[in-house]
Amino acid sequence: MNEIQEKLKLLPDDPGVYIMLDADKNVIYVGKARNLKNRVRQYFHASVKTEKVMAMVANIADFYYIITKSEIDALALENNLIKKYKPKYNILLKDDKTYPYIRVHISEKYPAFSVSRKLKKGSKYFGPYMGGVRVKDVLEIVNMAFGVRTCAVAVGEKPKKPCLEYHIGRCPAPCAHLCTEEAYGERVKRAMRFLDGDEGEVEKLLKEKMTAFADAEEFELALDCKNKLDMLDKIKLKRITSLNRDMNADVVAYISNNIYAAINILIIRRGIMQGASTFPAENASADAEAVSTFLTQYYANHQIPDEIVAQDFVEDKLLEDYFRGKYSKNVSVVLPKQGIRRQLVEMAESNAREYLEKAVDKIRHKEDMTVNACKRLQEVLHLSRYPRRMECYDISNISGVDKVGSMVVFLDGEADRQSYRRFRIKTVEGANDFASLQEVLRRRLAKLGTEEEERFEKPDLVIIDGGKGQLSAVKEIFDREGVTDIDLISLAKREEEIFTLGKKESVVLDKRDYCLQMLQRIRDEAHRFAITYFRNIHSKNALSSVLTEIDGVGKARRRALMDRFGTLDRIMRASVEELASVEGISRNIAQQIKDYFEEKL
Repeated sequence: MNEIQEKLKLLPDDPGVYIMLDADKNVIYVGKARNLKNRVRQYFHASVKTEKVMAMVANIADFYYIITKSEIDALALENNLIKKYKPKYNILLKDDKTYPYIRVHISEKYPAFSVSRKLKKGSKYFGPYMGGVRVKDVLEIVNMAFGVRTCAVAVGEKPKKPCLEYHIGRCPAPCAHLCTEEAYGERVKRAMRFLDGDEGEVEKLLKEKMTAFADAEEFELALDCKNKLDMLDKIKLKRITSLNRDMNADVVAYISNNIYAAINILIIRRGIMQGASTFPAENASADAEAVSTFLTQYYANHQIPDEIVAQDFVEDKLLEDYFRGKYSKNVSVVLPKQGIRRQLVEMAESNAREYLEKAVDKIRHKEDMTVNACKRLQEVLHLSRYPRRMECYDISNISGVDKVGSMVVFLDGEADRQSYRRFRIKTVEGANDFASLQEVLRRRLAKLGTEEEERFEKPDLVIIDGGKGQLSAVKEIFDREGVTDIDLISLAKREEEIFTLGKKESVVLDKRDYCLQMLQRIRDEAHRFAITYFRNIHSKNALSSVLTEIDGVGKARRRALMDRFGTLDRIMRASVEELASVEGISRNIAQQIKDYFEEKL
């Protein structure tokens, strides 16, 4: 602590980012400051602090800082460092659910309409869709009413064969050069007007179709039209009459009980309340900083609205400058005192407060199953350090064919899916799981001490799915690579025994022990990840080998079929028309494929 006191004296008055470290040099908190000297010193003064801040300060063994030109630059750098280090005491959007949008590929000559959860440049997005409105139903209405493309087929100079969508009147087949750019563009404009909230044309069309189907006694089709009309009514009911129909805003509210916190976002598009999301926000930040940090993470993966409506303590000017600099978008951050916007903030506060009241026990249980389980694991197995980053490895194959390995990563006891990796086994002949594990770990450890360690951070603990044999095989690689600062254990399935390097006997924990349950989660996840990868490769290889038996289906046609259908089962169930819609597959070849599978069945 004396070293920290000396560092505090040297802090500058500049804006920047400060990084807190624990005794194992793990980053446990990242914060931004307008004035580094004033902000960092606050943590070590005897002032009143929340329980979460006190817990964080008790774990600080060291810190360092990075000076930036401005507080906006500090906010951007803080966001990048949080993504990189995933600190224990920062807000992390682990439970974030990205809602679907309808994406219009406006950069294309003949724009296609599709469902997307990721936002990319060069496209226009409508949504997000939530609260009982299914995005696929909306896309189907667009396709049915306006006949726009919903496929990914490229429209090039050479005309293609029209697919089934053309023959049933749901696409004018611009890929077959059967529609001009101007005529298709008019369809796109009308479809986008509907997605912008003009439901009149579609409502009229659906009513006409419903009546026509009913008169023709096509009752299933008439019912389908009625269901779509009901969905349009649901969208209309969500419109808030006192709001401008052009209003695109997110309403944000943060509620804390000094230990845990929650953030609620109400999503309003075109004056319609699309729905709401609530996020747990375990952190050691001040309220204003917590909201700013959350929003920089949230809008990295979500559509940025024209307006953000928030509580009066939010750093409005800082956020406006951040969005302008980061995304070249003018966002108005409004802190209302009264009126409909203030009522919306109160609604978001109520949602966040209710979530927090109901979720406290759940959050505490989660801590027991994750961070506290990691602490106990260190004690029970006498690990050399707290196992913040755990990596678990598994091998999957059938009789030595299509061998694959998996690496799953847990941070503080929770899955970090972005860090998962798959391995194709390259050097091992036959079904030799020991040798396959050695290859995977040799390739993994080779990244340590290189530039790639930036992306593949060194683990604190490596877990092997297996018993003593698997553990010994991996220990050989550790010894060969000179790795001595990573703990190594294995978990055997039958008796759930834990094998370590320091003891001859296995460690057996009570089945209710949170430590064992955490190890089982990571082991089962590694197995699932390996099996999924194996099945994917194996089915593609099997599909390719089956198709080689059909006359006239060469390499290019096999690839086209696999790209379109993905699995053998889907090809077997496809109609002749669907097969013939694939590029390079004539009707005769499609009939041959159909006949082949019918004979096999």
